[in-house]
Amino acid sequence: MIRPQLTVDGTAIRLPLADRVAVLVDELALAYAQDPEGTGRLLAAHAGAVFALDYAACSEDMPDHVRAIRAAEADNTREGLLELLPSAGRLDDQLSPDDAITLAGRLTKHASHIRHTLNRSTPQ
Repeated sequence: MIRPQLTVDGTAIRLPLADRVAVLVDELALAYAQDPEGTGRLLAAHAGAVFALDYAACSEDMPDHVRAIRAAEADNTREGLLELLPSAGRLDDQLSPDDAITLAGRLTKHASHIRHTLNRSTPQ
């Protein structure tokens, strides 16, 4: 489960995900080491799809249906890459009701601390 933390300056709540990303990067490196040609093709295809999506999203005269097609293409190549990564399927937390209540309680505790601190430091 994600463990919320206060930022160093105490003005926001941080939901740390870097550990999960590190595992994905490691698995991608291993996939590339095992099959550089296949993994390289998937990476290149995804880079092209992401570039095309970015261009479509930023272009003022791009029709919506083209943006949707580019988004679907990027989703498709991303899915292909994620299939190479065993831990990718475990990235999304699925919380039991008790775990969800615990997470909500932690978020509320941190948020109330921040609000109390900020309100106390703001001159009235």
